[in-house]
Amino acid sequence: MEGDKNEAKGKVGDQVMQNPQALAALQDRLDSVTNTPSVMDSLPPSVKRRVNALKNLQVKSAHIEAKFYEEVHELERKYAVLYQPLFDKRKDIVTGTVEPTDEECEWQSDHEDEELADELQKKASIEEPKEEAAAEENPKGIPEFWLSIFRNVDMLSDMLQDHDEPILRHLQDIKVIFSGPGEPMSFKLEFHFEPNNYFKNTVLTKVYKMKSEPDSDEPFSFEGPEIIDCEGCEIYWNNGKDVTVKTIKKKQKHKGRGIVRTVTKQVPNDSFFNFFNPIKVSPDKELDEDSEFTLATDFEIGHFFRERIVPRAVLYFTGEALEDDESFEEELDEGEEEDQDDEMDEEEEEGDTKCGEAQPAECKQQ
Repeated sequence: MEGDKNEAKGKVGDQVMQNPQALAALQDRLDSVTNTPSVMDSLPPSVKRRVNALKNLQVKSAHIEAKFYEEVHELERKYAVLYQPLFDKRKDIVTGTVEPTDEECEWQSDHEDEELADELQKKASIEEPKEEAAAEENPKGIPEFWLSIFRNVDMLSDMLQDHDEPILRHLQDIKVIFSGPGEPMSFKLEFHFEPNNYFKNTVLTKVYKMKSEPDSDEPFSFEGPEIIDCEGCEIYWNNGKDVTVKTIKKKQKHKGRGIVRTVTKQVPNDSFFNFFNPIKVSPDKELDEDSEFTLATDFEIGHFFRERIVPRAVLYFTGEALEDDESFEEELDEGEEEDQDDEMDEEEEEGDTKCGEAQPAECKQQ
């Protein structure tokens, strides 16, 4: 009987792939998964009944957790009002509208920087014209503040194109606006631009809609608020300035007459400003895999603007926040490596044990 089964498996394996051993190993693994009974199946009816009661308690706990996050959102909204004067002052300094006082500019490492600058100046042998040096040493505000942040952060620089940079030099501020009391949970990103030759808008917006309640079908998957949709805005581009499209020329030949004509048409172009024209989510239509990935990336970027970029903009400008992010990622990587090492050790120990049980004589040989 056993020989017949093995022979049958071998025939199937020859038909499916050239490596029957790999197929057999895969089949054994699948069999072990499908035949493993769940914990609930192995419980007596009376215990299973009590476990169901615990599950109902867990669902109630998830709903309480949802209320907790709603209150957290209210706290964020409350404290956003307290943060805003500081962010407004930041904008004024960045744009050069306000010059900070000497006291406001004092920083603990300034003296070290000044000493280093003096040493470098002594070593310099080339003298620049006074007017040119003065212009470079005293520009207005902090030039290219937000553009520099876009360049520094990988998540943003991946979207940034060369033709976007001249436009982002006009970006003066980015704000986060939280939804008001009684409104569905959401937040809005506002990108404030000075008047420019590219578009008529002074503010470009992106709204992220959120959900903070357990799913009725999968209540145990709830882990806090999640972004479920987003809406951009229309950009009123000036004539010939739309960087989200490009014009291509195509030659067409008439089949009958043989006349060749040149046709021009506009096609989509890579640009950061596509950020304001996101994929539309329809409850009646499923997204394909590429669209799901694009939307998930969009949600991640919106969350990163809200949680990291806007609150800590100066540290992303200087690069200090990037060092913190890299240190955090390194700690995560080390933790994952340790977990993998532990898993390998466990597998080796399991292999040794099996070997000890099945072939004790061979295991003793070195």
